[in-house]
Amino acid sequence: AGLQQTVSRTVPTSGRGQGMLLRSKSVPQDKTLPFVNIPLADGQTLCTAGGDLHNIDVQLLNQDTVQHIHNLVSELTALCGKATKPS
Repeated sequence: AGLQQTVSRTVPTSGRGQGMLLRSKSVPQDKTLPFVNIPLADGQTLCTAGGDLHNIDVQLLNQDTVQHIHNLVSELTALCGKATKPS
């Protein structure tokens, strides 16, 4: 199976909702840190990494996004399992 590459544009905002991360126009500076772009119900995209996920206002997520996150978690869990098995 080939990899799909998607390009998403992030849009800065004044920060809607308390504890919400600011949207970013770029990926995290630490190139070794995995990150995700999460589409929000208001049409904007949040770029976030690692521990920042606990700051997301879940009311801004639509159900399709939540389902895609569940699917991604399953795939990443399987990938981690393969990567940590002894050779």
